[in-house]
Amino acid sequence: MKAHFYDFKAKTLQGKETGMDAFKGKTVLVVNTASKCGLTPQFEGLEALYRKHKDNGLVILGFPSNQFANQEPGDDKSIAEGCLINYGVTFPMFSKIDVNGPDAHPLYKYLRSELPGIFSNNIKWNFTKFLIDAEGRPVKRFSPTTKPEKIGEYLEKKVLKK
Repeated sequence: MKAHFYDFKAKTLQGKETGMDAFKGKTVLVVNTASKCGLTPQFEGLEALYRKHKDNGLVILGFPSNQFANQEPGDDKSIAEGCLINYGVTFPMFSKIDVNGPDAHPLYKYLRSELPGIFSNNIKWNFTKFLIDAEGRPVKRFSPTTKPEKIGEYLEKKVLKK
């Protein structure tokens, strides 16, 4: 049987196992993050996007990864503190994972196979974003450099309930 977004589980930064089925009926933006990257200021835009649209059914899920130039070296506690202190992040953040390679988290293996990139299905850099619709279907992959504001425009035109 084919996998579905709601079949996967991941551990939050607080150590709690959470099933993606907890987000049924929501529009989900899955983002691999890093706290020491040139794109790290996107946390600010992601948080603004989340606050603006969470009442319309949007949830953002952050997955820290250290696979790109060692830009997420910290442990879960330091990642949580950095997200909160530096960017006021209130959307769910998960434990550090691999997004590429043999040890990639099963959720990322699934997302990469459902929405491959242009030249390969690998994640190219931090802040690659996957949009999952309210039925749990992956519908769009956004590049690391796509700013959260642009994603907000896309959501308002095509996805979110008014």
